[in-house]
Amino acid sequence: MDSILQKATAWLTPTFDVETQTEIQNLIDTNPTDLADRFYKEMEFGTGGMRGTMGAGTNRINKYTLGRATQGLSNYLIKNVKKPQLKVAIAYDCRHNSKKFAKIVADVLSANNIKVFLFEDLRPTPVLSFTVRHLNCDAGIVLTASHNPPEYNGYKVYWADGGQIVPPHDSGIINEVNALDFSEINFTANENLIEYIGKNVDDVFITESVKNGSLSNNIDRKNLKIVFTSIHGTSIVSVPDALKKAGYTDVHIVEEQRIPDGNFPTVKSPNPEEPEALLMATNLANKIGADIVIGTDPDCDRLGVAVRDSEGNMKLLNGNQTMVVMTNFLLKKWKEEGRINGKQFVGSTIVSTELVNEVAAKFGVETKVGLTGFKWIAKMVVDFPEMQFIGGGEESFGYMVGDFVRDKDAVTATLLACEVAAYAKQNGSSFYEELLNIYVENNFYKEHLISLTKKGMEGAAEIQKMLSDMRNNPLSMIDGEKVATLADYDKAILKDIRTGSATKIDLPTSNVLIYQTENGTRIAARPSGTEPKIKFYFSVNAPLDSKENAKSVEATLDAKIQRIIKEMNLV
Repeated sequence: MDSILQKATAWLTPTFDVETQTEIQNLIDTNPTDLADRFYKEMEFGTGGMRGTMGAGTNRINKYTLGRATQGLSNYLIKNVKKPQLKVAIAYDCRHNSKKFAKIVADVLSANNIKVFLFEDLRPTPVLSFTVRHLNCDAGIVLTASHNPPEYNGYKVYWADGGQIVPPHDSGIINEVNALDFSEINFTANENLIEYIGKNVDDVFITESVKNGSLSNNIDRKNLKIVFTSIHGTSIVSVPDALKKAGYTDVHIVEEQRIPDGNFPTVKSPNPEEPEALLMATNLANKIGADIVIGTDPDCDRLGVAVRDSEGNMKLLNGNQTMVVMTNFLLKKWKEEGRINGKQFVGSTIVSTELVNEVAAKFGVETKVGLTGFKWIAKMVVDFPEMQFIGGGEESFGYMVGDFVRDKDAVTATLLACEVAAYAKQNGSSFYEELLNIYVENNFYKEHLISLTKKGMEGAAEIQKMLSDMRNNPLSMIDGEKVATLADYDKAILKDIRTGSATKIDLPTSNVLIYQTENGTRIAARPSGTEPKIKFYFSVNAPLDSKENAKSVEATLDAKIQRIIKEMNLV
């Protein structure tokens, strides 16, 4: 506690403004528990950047932790990018303080003689990724906490390729940040170096989005009835315009959720992975007989897709299902156009469904699999310039169409999902029927995710113990199936549990464990890089002989997943 008090006392010095000093002094006097949580560690970059609750302290998002990160980034750019004029683009979402934080970040960059392109108002994250390359910037920053609760905010850094920072830049920037004292942040803006941008960039982005998200000129877009909700987020400034430009005219917006609002007043969580977040949209869809529902998270990089199942009920698909259907349709398009020649690939991640690999293989296309986090898919585009990137996704409701954006992009993915639905409808099918066709042709894959929240110091220790137990005392059987392999990405080793033999995993290290049985059942465990959570991913599969039997096969697979969860004492 002494070290925590020492760290906290440093925030009572003139380096910090009066408001911050008052907040810290109040915690010292009245709330040692909260004080400890704010200072027991420093805010770190994870798979999605820096994200946390707002407030004073080293373990919080505030003027000083953001300023320090930006000063560190500035120092890294100045040392490593030799240009007469460095340039950085900045965007922000609808979160509380995002606009203010974005200006603070712009001030620090300009104070370091770096040209800043700052969006005049909130914008989707994919627009920022696009803008970095469009304006030939050396880096980009977006202020967002994605789908986290209202008290959160965050900071994501992009490199010149438009993708989030990856090695060696991520560790290089972190080292610069860690070497800084808060007193070394230069907050004195050079307003001449801050240029506000807006519609001129939006128009180019939407044109490219429609170009990449459209499957064919022969699709009857006017016949698809769409319900869209931005869930109070940034997508409202881009998605409706993109749908209109693409030719969709029967679009119904959930008005109660149209206005951006960092309180997200109509939902418990603005996360399109949760059916509750799309409840108002699915209710509207049922009222008007819509074909498809699309909902996006606050910064518009993830999308939830709900479609009518075989019985006509609205069903929220998971991220694995939407990525499989959209990838299958993209591959069909490329094949019909004669563009597949062995030099194309699709992207996925180690915790996403293996079904996408099977689908791509049938088109003669490779699936490159990276670590969790979309930055690794964007990195594939850079690492394999001799190959064409078709599309890629991850289980957490993210998808990227082509490489004009180098991050998950809910604007273009919304267009693609609607293209699939419209094309299927005019051919007597549906989005859901197309998914079932894929299951029949391959296997019925069912995935499930459990997130366990473990807050504070004790929670972090508990997460590490769970992973340590799984790593050092490996399971030999899962639901009666013999475990074949354990992939330990922290050690970069794939171990055959049956023989004890081991092979190297050719990926950067990451604290992820994946068990796989002889029957193809998979269990992955990983701590979140941006939240106090440990996540368990389950994947099971079985043959499906006909679409009519889909319901019974799905029930069997659901029961299997529940048995595994109980077996692992996760309930």
